[in-house]
Amino acid sequence: MSVSGERLDSELVRGWCKQTSSALGVLMSSFLETHGFPPGENAITLATDESHESTDELVDLTPIPSDLATLYWVICEVSLPDVDNGYFIHSASTVAEHFQEYGSVRIDDECPALVFASDGGGHLFAVAGSGRVWRSTTASWFDDFEVTAASIREFLEQIGRRVVGQDRPGSPAR
Repeated sequence: MSVSGERLDSELVRGWCKQTSSALGVLMSSFLETHGFPPGENAITLATDESHESTDELVDLTPIPSDLATLYWVICEVSLPDVDNGYFIHSASTVAEHFQEYGSVRIDDECPALVFASDGGGHLFAVAGSGRVWRSTTASWFDDFEVTAASIREFLEQIGRRVVGQDRPGSPAR
């Protein structure tokens, strides 16, 4: 479904929110029975007027890839602590705070990349001007990063597949 170079579309993000939220409901309904403990707060929070203002402030602070702006126009933040070891798409205000504290991350020959997400192990996800999404190799802002997705669209698709159990590390491909 991913097409390299194709820009992220707000309708696609809305569709991802709907499909992933539905699959998340199914996953959470059997979570206690499957894992023996209750799930945490797993949620996709849609953008609000306040989060749009935060996105505008982030854009004023530093240039951001257009796909990240599109993402933040639809989503405020995502918290999925019970999907694999956790996935968290940070709010624009959190990204701005982190940028002010740590700056951008330097990745190979890319323009400076902006950290916008993390996982439950502390690894960071950054998006660069090319649109590629990078994952830190350790739980550090200052270590190496490796490409994890060709685009934010592909990154969202990967998370969506993990929610429905089709793309869990160590699981056979379907």
